[in-house]
Amino acid sequence: MISLSSYAGVMENLTNSAEEQQHSSPLTNAWSKKEELNKNQQPKGVGGFVLVHAGAGYHSESKAKEYKHVCKRACQRDSPFTNAGMGSNLNLSGEIECDASIMEGKSLQYGAVGAISGIKNPVLVANRLLSEAQKGKLSAGRIPPCFLVGRGAHEWAISHGIPPCPSEKMATKFSVSAYKRNKRKMEVAEKMDTGHNQTKKRRLSGENHSGSLDTVGAVVVDLEGNVAAAVSSGGLAMKHPGRVGQAAHYGCGCWAENARNMNPYSTAVSTSAAALYLLPGCGEHLIRTMLAQECSAAMQSEDAHQALLEAMQNKFISSPFLASEERVLGGVIVLRCCRCVEAQQSQNIQGILVEFLWSHTTESMCVGYMSAQDSKAKTHISRLPPGTIPGQSLAIEGGVCRLMSVVE
Repeated sequence: MISLSSYAGVMENLTNSAEEQQHSSPLTNAWSKKEELNKNQQPKGVGGFVLVHAGAGYHSESKAKEYKHVCKRACQRDSPFTNAGMGSNLNLSGEIECDASIMEGKSLQYGAVGAISGIKNPVLVANRLLSEAQKGKLSAGRIPPCFLVGRGAHEWAISHGIPPCPSEKMATKFSVSAYKRNKRKMEVAEKMDTGHNQTKKRRLSGENHSGSLDTVGAVVVDLEGNVAAAVSSGGLAMKHPGRVGQAAHYGCGCWAENARNMNPYSTAVSTSAAALYLLPGCGEHLIRTMLAQECSAAMQSEDAHQALLEAMQNKFISSPFLASEERVLGGVIVLRCCRCVEAQQSQNIQGILVEFLWSHTTESMCVGYMSAQDSKAKTHISRLPPGTIPGQSLAIEGGVCRLMSVVE
C-alpha cells in the first residue's frame, strides 16, 4: 500500500528550494522510503511509478531547460518558475494564499486546504488532514475536518506541528515584480471604457507570457495497484483575497480511486489551470466541470487515449457549463493501471500495467515521469499543434509502463 507520508514526500519535493542541490532523484528517494517501510511486505519488487506536472500555461523556449530541470527534480514547488507555495502569485492585496489537496485511492480519503497563508508547503497540511481523518472521530464524536481554509487552516497546521513561514520569505523577487507589473496593467485597464477594456484584456492576456505557471501536481501508483493524487497552487495572479481555486476543490483538483466493483482500472488524476493575469476563468473552468473526477470516470473505457480525448473535448472544451466562455483553459495528467499475473519458470511474476497520459488546452504543459526501475526521470514540454487556438484545441500524449514484482 502507498505510504501517505512517502507520497506526500513526492509532493514535498515539489516544494523544496530550487537552489538546494541533491545528488539523487527526489522521486527515487521518495519511493525508497516507502520500500524501506514495506520491505517485509508482499509482493517483493522495486517501487512504483510517478507522473508529475509543473503547470499548464505557456513555457517559453528560452526557459525550457529550467522547466525540464524543475520537473526532473519532481517539479519543485519552491522554484520561482512555478506557482505553488513559495514564489506563488500575489493576490490583489499583495499577499500569497495557496490551495492544495490530496486523495488516496484505496480509502478514498481526501484532504485539502484553501486560501492558506504563511505555510511553505500547503500540500503537507492537506496530507495531514487526510491522515488525521483516517484515525477516526474526535472527542465527543466530532467528525474530523477534511477541508480547511484561511486562518483556520493556518492555525490547524501550526497546532499539528507544521512550521509557519514568514510572509516576506514566501514572496520572491520574481513574484513581487510580476505583482507590480500586473498592478500597473490593472490601473491602465480601469481607466479605459468598457468596450476598449475588453479588447485590451484579450491582448494583454496573450502577452503575459512572463508570468509564473499555475498548479503543480502528481499522480502515483505502487506495486499493489494502489493509486494516489495531489495538487497544489498559488492561484490566479491578482485574485481577490479569499478566492479558493480548483486545486482545493473535491473532484476538481485531483482524484484517485482504486479498482473496485464494476471498475476494472485504478485511476488517478491531477489538474492544472493557467494562472496568467487577465486570462478568463481558468481554475473556475475546472471547478464548474469537476474535470478531475470526469477524467477518472472516463478512464474506465477500453481505449484510454480516446477516452481522455473525448472527456477533454466533451466535458471541458464543449461543456454546457462553460458555454459562455470564449476560451477554456486547463490541463490534466492521468494514469490508470490494472494487475496481471504471469507464470515464469518456478516463480509467479506479478505485473502492474500502467498507462499514463497528459492533455491540455493551454499553449503548453510541462511533465516529468519515472518508475523506481528507471535511473532518471524523463521530462517533456507538450505543446499544442501549430496553428491551433489555445482554449479551443487540445493536445494529448502519453505512454505505457510495466511494473514487475515476484509473488512468493
